[in-house]
Amino acid sequence: MTTDAPGAVLLDADGTLLDSTYLHVTAWAEAFEQAGHPVDAWRIHRRIGMDSKRIVAELLGDRAEELGERVKQEHADRYEALAAQRLRRLDGVHELLCALRERGLRVVLATSAPPNELRHVRRVLDAEDLLDAVTAAEDVDSAKPDPDLVAVALDRAGVPPERAVFLGDAVWDAVACERVGVRCVGVLTGGISAAELREAGAVAVYDSVVDLLDRLDDSVIAELTR
Repeated sequence: MTTDAPGAVLLDADGTLLDSTYLHVTAWAEAFEQAGHPVDAWRIHRRIGMDSKRIVAELLGDRAEELGERVKQEHADRYEALAAQRLRRLDGVHELLCALRERGLRVVLATSAPPNELRHVRRVLDAEDLLDAVTAAEDVDSAKPDPDLVAVALDRAGVPPERAVFLGDAVWDAVACERVGVRCVGVLTGGISAAELREAGAVAVYDSVVDLLDRLDDSVIAELTR
């Protein structure tokens, strides 16, 4: 692949563009409790952004086969109610998307959200005209930290790994990106520390989308335009 290929920015949704991380924590906590297997919220938070099958496997242990499907459905139902009332777009998201498009970069919303969650993501983002492509749960067999989602997003963008940057908030984003050779930039809006994001492979970490936007021209994203 030549380095004059177009550049692309692949964007995680939950915790990166949307203030949804703690809505997921609440929904999972209520789901585990309803199933008679309470789990501390901090343990759930450490796994947000991970494939849901892995979440239930790790947090239910030897009861995963017995309770896994029930807990996942409870989470889906409870998150649906929370998202309908409380999901919000984080500050600076539209401005960042516009800035990326103005610089000639392709923009892909890279999420493995199931249909009900994706509907809320797209509603709250309200940015269909600023996106070149969108991924979804049906595009991959397993979500992060497996690299499938990043690979699909690259394919949708039509660029090689070295011409893309992924923006995410979880260690799972960085791990998945490293496995396919895509640079990952982290933000702190999912509640994970800069040190943890860097240790997982993030090449840079910003406080938020607003912070990244303020320093965009000095970021690795700007390198895609050169």
